[in-house]
Parts: sequence; structure tokens; C-alpha cells
Amino acid sequence: MKPLKLLKLFFVLSVLTSCAHMNPSAIALDGIANDDHAALVQHYENLAREAKIKLQENKKVLEAYEARPYYYGRQGLDLQSHTSANIRAYENLLRENLRYADLHKKMAIEQTNNQVNKAEAKLNHDLIIDNEEYSGYKGL
Repeated sequence: MKPLKLLKLFFVLSVLTSCAHMNPSAIALDGIANDDHAALVQHYENLAREAKIKLQENKKVLEAYEARPYYYGRQGLDLQSHTSANIRAYENLLRENLRYADLHKKMAIEQTNNQVNKAEAKLNHDLIIDNEEYSGYKGL
């Protein structure tokens, strides 16, 4: 009895661990670093472009189903429903990828501004130190 329960438990755990999803932030996208926002923008724009192409293809197929439903018989309704679902999925995918591309564009702009501000701050800091050193010498 116990070995059977142990075997069942092992089977359930192995199924659960094989189905577990990894954290998407830990997965590198095509070898792109998380802080390379310009490359991430390009990646998401490419995905959006592919989704748009597939969306247009599915819309053409749906138009064909709707124009001549009698060609497809009973399976036509299933095919039409499936194509409509694909259109909705590609529209959501397109919207999501464009949103991510816009987000990473903003982050890239902020990142370049921060780098410029840090460089300016370092220059200003160096000037302040130099001015203090010179002011100390003037007092002597």
C-alpha cells in the first residue's frame, strides 16, 4: 500500500515539475541582455511585425470562409470559429508587443539621459573639488 502511494506521489511531483514555468525575466530573449533596451525594442517590434503579418493572413482566410461558407460544409463553422480565435489572439499579441516596445523605448531614453546626467554630475563634482582645492590655496 505504501509503495503505491509513494509511486503516485512521485508521479504527481514529476508531472508538476515538468509543467512548471520558468520566470520569464530570468530567460534571456535571443541572447539580449535585460539592460539593452534598444535591442529589446527591436526584438518586440520584430515580434509585432510577425504578428501583424499572421493577423492579416488570418483575416484573409476568415473573409474566404465568410464569402463562401457552403464550400466548407459543417466543418466551415469550426474553421471560421478557429480563425476568429486566432485573429483575437494575434491582435492581443500585436498590442502587447507594441506596448513592450514603447515601454523599452522610454526606458532606453531614460537610460541615455541617466548616463548623460551621471557624466555631467561627475564633471560638476570634479569642478567642485577643483574649486574647493583652489579656494583653499587662495586663503593661504
